[in-house]
Amino acid sequence: MLRNILKSKIHGIKVTGKGLHYEGSLTIDEEILKKADMLEGEAVQVVNVTNGKRFETYLMRGKKGSGECILNGGTARLGEVGDELIVLSFAWMDTAQARSFIPKKVFLDENNKIIKINNTQGEKAESER
Repeated sequence: MLRNILKSKIHGIKVTGKGLHYEGSLTIDEEILKKADMLEGEAVQVVNVTNGKRFETYLMRGKKGSGECILNGGTARLGEVGDELIVLSFAWMDTAQARSFIPKKVFLDENNKIIKINNTQGEKAESER
């Protein structure tokens, strides 16, 4: 049996812009995507912590080091600049792999700068090593 398991999470990213009539969906700083092991075009689930809305979309690579998080197209109607988001990526894996798999978690500050990266709650953050 295959299970759909959390693979990666970007926690606390703030919306920095909106483009209603722009092609694409969710643009995120390339550096953040890389640290979260997320790829351009990858399907993601997004939780808007500020307004409680959840939606599914795909990722676009933003300018490296910019901290940008831009809601494009229809997703622009699901949040406002300054809203806090959680971006979740999932992967299908068999039960044995799922039991030992540790998802990548990237935590951001209020300026969308990476403050820690860890794989479990108790593990030391990459920045603390």
